[in-house]
Amino acid sequence: MRILDYALLTLVVIGAINWGLIGFLNFDLVRVLFGNMTILSRIIYGAVGIGGLYAISYYGRINSSAE
Repeated sequence: MRILDYALLTLVVIGAINWGLIGFLNFDLVRVLFGNMTILSRIIYGAVGIGGLYAISYYGRINSSAE
């Protein structure tokens, strides 16, 4: 489970960095590297989204480990 946590957390960080680049510099790194909405870029965006949804479970684990 820890490997999955680290892998998805890495995806979330990559997504956050990409959104920061878009917001501050109007530069979409995923689009530059993989093309504008190609299959590969859609997979990356989807994986980042799934990682973000999975990261919601961290809140429950933080609460349960604090008790």
